[in-house]
Amino acid sequence: MAPLRHGCVSLFTDHLWQQIAPIYKNTLQHPFLQGMLDGSLSEDIFCFYLVQDSLYLKDFSRGILLLGARAENNQDAMMFCKHSQSAIFAEHVLHEEYFKSWNLQSSDILSTPMSKTCLLYTSYLLRVAHERPFFEAIAAFLPCYWIYLHVGQALQQQGSSHPLYQLWIENYAGEPFANQVKEMLDAVNRAAKTCTPLQQKAMQDHFVMTSKFEYLFWEMAYEKESWPV
Repeated sequence: MAPLRHGCVSLFTDHLWQQIAPIYKNTLQHPFLQGMLDGSLSEDIFCFYLVQDSLYLKDFSRGILLLGARAENNQDAMMFCKHSQSAIFAEHVLHEEYFKSWNLQSSDILSTPMSKTCLLYTSYLLRVAHERPFFEAIAAFLPCYWIYLHVGQALQQQGSSHPLYQLWIENYAGEPFANQVKEMLDAVNRAAKTCTPLQQKAMQDHFVMTSKFEYLFWEMAYEKESWPV
């Protein structure tokens, strides 16, 4: 699947997507996602993933708010405030629909420790959001948007016979989420326009790094990663 494009004009985000083509290919082939498609993925593994995703979204939403506070124009500031609200909504509403099926309460989620991968990923995002320039930080947050849209759209082409997995697929393949991704892509391209080649390379490095974290998140969930000590 080709990345989202804006007309026929080559954009900075087109270049970014080219850098992660192998990562995305491996992501689609991961047994977690393939198991969602054929329905063979254990619900126990999917539940583990959703709990860690809820913990991830708590930090992600706060990082997005920080980007809004650091935005250089009102358009981006309002966008990030809206996106942070959407992330919190996903955590409290969409996930709760799943957790009801397993009789899990909010207290159960909050008492669960972050996995190593989840902690590493969110710590990286928050560090970049706090310490690095805005143009670097926005690139670091992009893969969580963009890869999930592509994964959702790719899985939607086949669909899943498992109702819980199909609900997840429809959420990330749907138009509301696609609109958020487009807004984020526009913001990244605006930021890149005023950057030097060296600054754009820094954006690329963060984008590639967090794309790797996205892959590792699936691996973490599939293996039900635990702390060795």
